[in-house]
Amino acid sequence: MIVETSLDIIVPHDPRELLLGLFHAMVEAANPARLLPSRLPDPPRGRTLVIGAGKAAAAMAKTVEEQWAAALSGLVVTRYGHGLPCERVEVVEAGHPFPDAVGADAAARMLDLVRGLSAGDLVLALFSGGGSALLTLPAPGLPITDLQEVNRQLLLSGATIGDINCVRKHLSAIAGGRLGAACYPASVITFLISDVPGDDPAVIASGPTVADPTTFAHARAVADHHRLRLPETVRRHLEEAADETPKPGDPRLANGETVMLATPGEALEAAAARARAAGLEPIVLGADLQGESRRLATTHAELIRTTPRRRGTGSPPAVLLSGGETTVTVGGEGRGGRNTEYLLALGLALETAGAAQGVFALAADTDGIDGTEDNAGAFLSPDSLRRATAAGLDPRSFLDANDSHGFFRKLDDLLVTGPTRTNVNDFRAALLS
Repeated sequence: MIVETSLDIIVPHDPRELLLGLFHAMVEAANPARLLPSRLPDPPRGRTLVIGAGKAAAAMAKTVEEQWAAALSGLVVTRYGHGLPCERVEVVEAGHPFPDAVGADAAARMLDLVRGLSAGDLVLALFSGGGSALLTLPAPGLPITDLQEVNRQLLLSGATIGDINCVRKHLSAIAGGRLGAACYPASVITFLISDVPGDDPAVIASGPTVADPTTFAHARAVADHHRLRLPETVRRHLEEAADETPKPGDPRLANGETVMLATPGEALEAAAARARAAGLEPIVLGADLQGESRRLATTHAELIRTTPRRRGTGSPPAVLLSGGETTVTVGGEGRGGRNTEYLLALGLALETAGAAQGVFALAADTDGIDGTEDNAGAFLSPDSLRRATAAGLDPRSFLDANDSHGFFRKLDDLLVTGPTRTNVNDFRAALLS
């Protein structure tokens, strides 16, 4: 059956529930309500303005409201369904992963809000994963429909998040440090929850308040490498390169400070600690793994095959943990995210290698949404492929069609958590029981 959960789960010894407890440990490690209060500054002598975007933006804004005794106002943008009620900060829900007019309107209003601030004012900028699409404000002369098309192609191309955001920044009037420059001369403290490999502030949410080291030339190279079919307005904009993003050393960003609240590495270590407490031996493969989902699955299947099983030896069972953000080059017409695609490819590779026995796996996005569907991810059990075959399903055909969501839905093995209102990227765990 589809597993629906709350975030206060107690970890038992059932393999699925155990893996789920590790997932929730990673999510809780990036909870804004736990991370933000001790990092907030004293109120300034002037105004305090809150701005932000991302899947954690509403939770971050609500935490600031609850902790801030002085006057406060502002605007943040989050994904549809990820909002929270706030009294002093406006929360707008907009489109993700594809930008929409609601997000563009909110971005334009945010840019207007920060203009005219003084040196005595303070901007609290709250950004997390998802902010790039949510805070899309087309550069002059670019229609939102053209940006939507470029985003669609980028997300289907297999490009890394760094490359995707490089292009986004150079089609934007607000990303890549432009919002931070508009805040000058106010002080800007940018609070970040990272969802990107390497935790680069310039990549998280496309770095609206920090300097951008990439250039129009970089953006053109990404588009050429991935053979994007650019709309004419976009192609011309990238070629003319008339208005570069603010670069390191730009005086308009001199009053900025960046605070990293949570990273995938820290959150994955919290999952590893929970594993140890549950009597497992975690093997952490890294929190910044990238590449095609199905290729990473093949690599992990081989690692699982060669890792000694410890049943009956007196040693704790091993659990392989990893994070990062994989990609899917979409060629089929199916529905599925990168985590379910990873799991389906892992199941096939384990079956081929004769290594599926005793392997329980979970792959899920810590924001609660894998791709564009309503599930966070899915479970893989030792008998998943056998159950599929018995039901008349061909796992390989589902993978070829990029329909991993459909595959696990038919097995009732999807994981549905609802929005977590944070995001430290993907979580993958394979328990070798």
